[in-house]
Amino acid sequence: MAAENTPMIYETRAEWMDAARKRVLLFGMSGLGKTRISSILRDGGWFHYSIDYRIGTRYMGEAIADNFKREAMKVPLLRELLLSDSVRIASNITFDNLAPLSTYLGKPGDPALGGLPFDEYRHRQNQHREAEIAALLDTPHFIDRAHDLYGYDNFVCDSGGSICEVVNPDSRTDPVLSVLSRHALMVWIEGSEAHTADLIRRFDKAPKPMYYRPEFLLECWHAYLSETGRMPGAVDPDAFVRWTYARALAHRQPRYAAMAANWGLRVAADEIARVQTPGDFRELIGAALDKRASQAA
Repeated sequence: MAAENTPMIYETRAEWMDAARKRVLLFGMSGLGKTRISSILRDGGWFHYSIDYRIGTRYMGEAIADNFKREAMKVPLLRELLLSDSVRIASNITFDNLAPLSTYLGKPGDPALGGLPFDEYRHRQNQHREAEIAALLDTPHFIDRAHDLYGYDNFVCDSGGSICEVVNPDSRTDPVLSVLSRHALMVWIEGSEAHTADLIRRFDKAPKPMYYRPEFLLECWHAYLSETGRMPGAVDPDAFVRWTYARALAHRQPRYAAMAANWGLRVAADEIARVQTPGDFRELIGAALDKRASQAA
């Protein structure tokens, strides 16, 4: 059942411009400008809530730190120091450096190449799914906290690229989107084919772990094993995630589009790239609301 354009918290340019408290949630593929824009807004007096940061600290911080400790326990000197509480190992995750979270998620394949057994990889993927949903549902709490505790009127939620994997954008009763849309304007940063090609080139140079829907992951894993003739424990982890990435982009695009159509609006990544100030961003969103209204007329 389609969401049929669920009402947004700002339906017109005037409502957006006149709002004393502006609240937006940015979504789209990683690398298209969500965190850059969030940083610009933060420097301009907005509260910046990062979903990936929340996942890596509140919901998966212990698992990430325990993974570091597990590796450290293999080193005799570090093992002795850890057992005597002489050293402390912790993640230093930041808004701009999410490497600890990515490292924990890992990649499946040959352990000699840094790969994880597929069952462990799926376990960590499921941990991430549960953590991402929880972090997204924390958004209203952080909107209130930012305003009541710190005095921030304006709020930006910098969501992870995998938000579209943990929601059903075509369901009017989706438990995550129904909450988010009541509290923030959902804004899709839409990339072009050229952006997609560039993202693939960048990923090919430095493949990174990412979250996939369980069904999509299983389909890709079995297809890759069949195509390459590899046994699960002999898969090159980087080769698998490179092979999967372009498929993941194609898989996510219609899900993002449905989120924008049913729950929010879209802005082009090229337009986002031209934003330099919070004022530029306000005007861009106002123009996007005008465009959406004219298309609906």
